[in-house]
Amino acid sequence: MSWLYLVIAGVFEMLGVVLMHRLHQKRNWQSLLYLILGFGGSFLFLSLAMKDIPMGTAYAVWTGIGASGGAILGIVLYGESSNWKRVLFIAMVLVAAVGLKLVS
Repeated sequence: MSWLYLVIAGVFEMLGVVLMHRLHQKRNWQSLLYLILGFGGSFLFLSLAMKDIPMGTAYAVWTGIGASGGAILGIVLYGESSNWKRVLFIAMVLVAAVGLKLVS
């Protein structure tokens, strides 16, 4: 169950990044509230995951999901560059996160 919590935390981290972009576009209290809820959910599920998963592993996987997911969402939603080098390094981050799961 802890690994599921960690994946959920990563998804909330991705959501938080998208909501941060929204806050820069629409500076209002709703955008700020959504941003706080997004990152709050991320920290909540990360803390639940860390009850069984070592801190270093949990943090590395969480940041890997958030960073690669944020980059993928930037490509899909905001038209950011999707050249092969960028995609390769995003894939490397994801492979590293899976590798940590396999050895933990």
